[in-house]
Amino acid sequence: MSDKDKRSDATPGSGGKKTLTLKGAPGGGARPGGTRSSRTVVVETRNRRINPPAAGANRARPQQGAAPASQGEKRPQQSAGGQKPQQGGGQRQQNRKPQQERAPRPQPQQGLTSSESAARERALREAAARAEEEARQAQEAARRRAEEDARRKAEREEAERRRIEEEERLEAERVAREEAEAKKEKAQPKAKAKATPEPAEPAAPAADPARKGVNHKHDGQRNKSLVNEEELERAKRAARPQPSKKPAGDDRRRTRLTVTSALSGDSERDRGPSLAAMKRRREKQKGRGPQQAKEKISREVTIPEAITVQELANRMAERAVDVIKLLMQQGQMATINDVLDADTAELIAAELGHTVKRVAESDVEVGLFEDAAEQNPDDLKPRAPVVTIMGHVDHGKTSLLDAIREANVVSGEAGGITQHIGAYQVDRDGHQITFLDTPGHEAFTAMRARGAQATDIAVLVVAADDGVMPQTIESIKHAKAANVPIIVAINKMDKPEADPNRVRNELLQHEVFVESMGGEILDVEVSAMKKQNLEGILDAIILQAEILELKANPKGRAQGIVVEAKLDKGRGSVATVLVQNGELAVGDIVVAGSQWAKVRALINDKGEQIKTAGPSTPVEILGFTGVPDAGDLLGAVEHEAKAREITEYRQRKQREKSAAGGVTSLEQMMSQLKTEDLAKIPLVIKGDVQGSVEAINGALDKLATDEVSAQVLIAGVGGITESDVTLAAASKAIVIGFNVRANKQAREAAAREGVEIRYYNIIYDLVDDVKAAMSGLLSPEVRETFIGNAEILEVFNITKVGRVAGCRVTDGIVERGAGVRLIRDDVVIHEGKLSTLKRFKDEVKEVNAGQECGMAFEKYEDMRAGDVIECYRVEEVARTL
Repeated sequence: MSDKDKRSDATPGSGGKKTLTLKGAPGGGARPGGTRSSRTVVVETRNRRINPPAAGANRARPQQGAAPASQGEKRPQQSAGGQKPQQGGGQRQQNRKPQQERAPRPQPQQGLTSSESAARERALREAAARAEEEARQAQEAARRRAEEDARRKAEREEAERRRIEEEERLEAERVAREEAEAKKEKAQPKAKAKATPEPAEPAAPAADPARKGVNHKHDGQRNKSLVNEEELERAKRAARPQPSKKPAGDDRRRTRLTVTSALSGDSERDRGPSLAAMKRRREKQKGRGPQQAKEKISREVTIPEAITVQELANRMAERAVDVIKLLMQQGQMATINDVLDADTAELIAAELGHTVKRVAESDVEVGLFEDAAEQNPDDLKPRAPVVTIMGHVDHGKTSLLDAIREANVVSGEAGGITQHIGAYQVDRDGHQITFLDTPGHEAFTAMRARGAQATDIAVLVVAADDGVMPQTIESIKHAKAANVPIIVAINKMDKPEADPNRVRNELLQHEVFVESMGGEILDVEVSAMKKQNLEGILDAIILQAEILELKANPKGRAQGIVVEAKLDKGRGSVATVLVQNGELAVGDIVVAGSQWAKVRALINDKGEQIKTAGPSTPVEILGFTGVPDAGDLLGAVEHEAKAREITEYRQRKQREKSAAGGVTSLEQMMSQLKTEDLAKIPLVIKGDVQGSVEAINGALDKLATDEVSAQVLIAGVGGITESDVTLAAASKAIVIGFNVRANKQAREAAAREGVEIRYYNIIYDLVDDVKAAMSGLLSPEVRETFIGNAEILEVFNITKVGRVAGCRVTDGIVERGAGVRLIRDDVVIHEGKLSTLKRFKDEVKEVNAGQECGMAFEKYEDMRAGDVIECYRVEEVARTL
């Protein structure tokens, strides 16, 4: 059977069954050896229909009809026309099975249970319901699309209709306006002719007919006008006198084009003004006329090393957008907050037609301090000398100054030693002398250096009973480095063991030649306790000052140096300043280091408030924004903006310097690798004044070694606060307070976090405690002590024990558990410990020289006769700095 036969037999679209007959020879004869010559095949074609869920009976009918067929019953089936199939239904049933299997709806198979049949039927119903729901949704979507298309089409038609109506209306208005204008033009000549009648002309004689025919052409040319009526009317309107200038006012309603004004013809123009003209008139009335092109102004733009886009635009008086456009043309994308380098900013300014003045960022400090060479000699006046008292600790520096000032500063010093730098003024027969008292402890090297830099004369105090000491030598070096003259004061002459000649001889070793030894340096023997020869030391100071001829300008901007700085709880940041030049007054704006101040008060050395301070006057300044560093130079500026600019620049430089601590060389890299293995003690240090904190940091730095060091997390001036305790808790550090105390919140936080706070008022105790703590971090020193030697005589193999050496102790003793070395031919073969030490059959602790014993090593058995066993003891000894 071919496909063509199938297409011819099965009609498209027909449901039911089709009978196909395979024909053989005529008469239906059978083949030899065959059963039949022709076969009839029943083909069942079905069309799948999806019925609504309500029509359950219709869907149940095929299932009921198919059930018997599945059970194997040979029930004849009807064709599409309702006819029964031919005979041989058993063979047709077998041939129809593949067609039934390819049917769209599967039938229950033979042997299904009732529950399976019910589940299968339920699944079929659900699938049909889903298909119906999908079809319904598709129909709904199609309906909505059709409605939307119809609505849009109606809207388009309505818009087109309104447009046509509007065009028709406008056309009608235009036609009506033209007709009205034409009527008006025709009516105006008639009215004018009636208003102005022409003079009567004499009646012409009637022309005869003959002549009328002859002159007809001539008369027509004479009666024809040179211009038409429309052109004549237009010329008359142009020659009509114009009204005077309209009074100023709001004429927007009068000039607006309306239908009435267009039809009446009262407007100045046939047609109303254009939309552009009305817009320009409206903008002009609102004051927003067309902008006049401004003349380009070339400016001199000051450009620092780094500048933002916004600041550059402001300095050029240009729009930031224009600057950004130029940057984009150069391939650089930037915003108004981006920072440009000086070269790029210069290119932008030159492109916009401005001149550039390049300045460095450090130029903000130019003019802060006046050079001494630039001062006018006529303005210089004599000033008081500044004298610094220097020397070794406990040589009587402060006692000598108290005796001169008739004060008692020593009684207020902790431990009887000076730990702060002091500034005082003394009157001597009308001469003023400014004294700076420096500490003598070795930790206060920076203070002594600051005192030597700020002084005019250095007084070297040496105890007659003690001689030249290390800090005395250091003071001599500071004075020589500052290039200031020295006066030697040999103190404690009241003691019986005083020997001034010894002091003079020791000073010779350090190139200090006093007058009594043939030199030029003045020396005075004094006694601070007995107040002996104090006049002599003052006379020597005055004489030296007269030789120096010290002068300064008492007027102008003040300049000086910060001697000491501290944080006072009631007064804020306080700085002790020595004015060196100019005049400092209350209300001045001064800059010191990275801090600035508007002077709120000036307090002298006696605790009195003063209005002004001249050269060589030590005063305390109140009003600083922060605590300046001791040794910072102080200078007055014109206004507060200048002070802020300078301090911000200095603070930025400090941050950059602290942030740029990276490794830049191989030596620094090796040093950093070495310091990573250091044992560090983290510390948080708070002191009363800046000089004390500086001295503590210097002393702790000197204690550092290659194995241990003190790590100062933060060092500041003022009391201990809660933030300090929080930092110490995070870093497991110890808080050290020098002449300061912790507030209540800090104490509670320390108790809560378990942070230790230690208070000190003597720098000796602080340094000693930190030194002891650092010593505890040092790894102990390992020492090896020789105990004895033993010689192996024979080696024995013992079951469950191993090899045991029979030895004789030749020197010292041998201990069990001690370290041993196996030496063969003077070469160390093994190093370990003894596991067994026996004397006969007993375990013993030690065996003395001359006795025999058995020894075994831990995890080592390669022993030979003649080897030497060396026994030693390892000891650990604690180390100190």
